[in-house]
Amino acid sequence: MRRAQRPLTVLFLVPAALFLASCGKAPHQGENYIFVANNIKLPYWLEAKAGWADAIKQLGFGVKSDFTGPDTYSPQQELQAFKDALAMHPDGILVSPAQSEIFKSAIDQAVSEGIPVICIDNDCPGSRRLMFIGTDNFRAGQASARRLAQALNGEGLVVIVTIPGQLNLDERLRGVKDVFAGYPKMKIFQVINDNGDPGKADDGISALLNAHKDFDGVLSLEASGGSGAADAFHRLNLDGKVPILAMDKDPETLDWISRGAIVASIAQKPYTMAFYGLRFLDDLHHNVVHEFKDWRTAPASPLPTLVDTGIGVVDKNTLSAYQAAESNFIPRPGQVTP
Repeated sequence: MRRAQRPLTVLFLVPAALFLASCGKAPHQGENYIFVANNIKLPYWLEAKAGWADAIKQLGFGVKSDFTGPDTYSPQQELQAFKDALAMHPDGILVSPAQSEIFKSAIDQAVSEGIPVICIDNDCPGSRRLMFIGTDNFRAGQASARRLAQALNGEGLVVIVTIPGQLNLDERLRGVKDVFAGYPKMKIFQVINDNGDPGKADDGISALLNAHKDFDGVLSLEASGGSGAADAFHRLNLDGKVPILAMDKDPETLDWISRGAIVASIAQKPYTMAFYGLRFLDDLHHNVVHEFKDWRTAPASPLPTLVDTGIGVVDKNTLSAYQAAESNFIPRPGQVTP
């Protein structure tokens, strides 16, 4: 007896199903994440931007993202950038609030609308942000103070360069004071507010030098102050005469370390903060952590509350490694970016 032929439609069933599946929406396609920072042209934030971009690439084709904020130190403009981001109803916002207290209401609004918010670099305590990723700033301040105390043999008058009122920097200053309490002969001589501008740090140190004020060391608690202070000493041919302890690892700071004008710098990890900040935002958006059914209705964040990304120390012993790493994020003069 002759066997009946199988209908041709059956032969194409599996390939057709595979084809339709391949045309389905990718897991992250159409998602939109926004990173809001302040003074975003600083090398520090360019490194963070690189970490953010690398994390976005790992999500695959079709993911939208933006890196936004004012080019100068302007907390109010940054807050407006955050509100503009919120109006776009993205799938997550990463933010470094320059002044924590003015961001609380906007962060709370975002989370109440189901938009996850993670703070990096500077926290917003008391807000509904889901987590903080960044440096333990109190310990960073302690590390800075110990290194300067070593350079000064435990005694001297110190000029602090910072931005008063910014939570992360105030925490570093608290760490400095904690260490100096163990060195009775070390005192804070003056605090200079440079608003994240190396030119203002330069001006502040220059004014002290021109007035013949005697001080023994400079400790910068933010990224721009170390290079600004080094510029001031350099104009008077005083390179290396007064120990400078810097913060972070922008190209100018690394250059001054190589020339001996800056003793060392405490290096943070902005690339790491931004990279994992995006990964955690995406986990929240997809409810990857199954402690609760949905993070939006959970009584507590399913993520770690705090993630300390740690610090490193840049000095002449570690300089070459940091310079090699930094060249991946920040173009040198004349360097063509990919």
